[in-house]
Amino acid sequence: MKGVASMRMDKLLANSGYGTRKEVKKLLKTGVVKVDGEVVKDAKVHVDPEVEEVTVHDDIVEYREFIYLMMHKPPGLLSATEDNRQETVVDILQEEDKIFAPFPVGRLDKDTEGLLILTNDGQLAHQLLSPKKHVPKTYYATIDGEVTEEDVIAFKEGVTLDDGYETLPASLEILSSGESSEIEITIMEGKFHQVKRMFQAVGKSVTYLKRLSMGKLVLDETLELGEYRELTDEELEMLQQNN
Repeated sequence: MKGVASMRMDKLLANSGYGTRKEVKKLLKTGVVKVDGEVVKDAKVHVDPEVEEVTVHDDIVEYREFIYLMMHKPPGLLSATEDNRQETVVDILQEEDKIFAPFPVGRLDKDTEGLLILTNDGQLAHQLLSPKKHVPKTYYATIDGEVTEEDVIAFKEGVTLDDGYETLPASLEILSSGESSEIEITIMEGKFHQVKRMFQAVGKSVTYLKRLSMGKLVLDETLELGEYRELTDEELEMLQQNN
């Protein structure tokens, strides 16, 4: 591990799985926490886990710097860390995960559901969101209107959005077509409301939108709306391969 700055004792212990900040403060008062063999009871004391040995009940604390979460985002939540008026995806996290200060990687619209990654690893987030990387994102959508092969061709060539922006080529697959159509679409960028605006460009509207995958990472369909879990090592590796 590199570059871990010194931090408050309560944050270190909370991030290492010893409970919430409140629980950690109680733990410290019992005198079971030591730094280089010396008892520490003050939650505000700063320690550097790279340099100093922190123990609880004489067991060495293995510090975790990063957290990586997969959420099945429900509709109605903002993809943000905080908002004064509306509930965010961070608001529904457990306290032991909030302590890591994770943030959503990219945004899903408030009414959009599906795969959302939350992490405090800024470098990974930057790599996944970098326009230069062209990380593919696949969505399932229902469309008000008949989606045709002409639309497939138009999306493959790139369409012009309402602000004049020319999108990169996108892959559009028609699952069913009629007055209401079902499609899957893979885009290589993440402009504001992009999927909705792409369909607006061909005279149709999105009535339901769900993100299925980001890069090689696919939504775990066993997660109910609003549920989340930590990424497995294999899933994290999939994300990192996009770097």
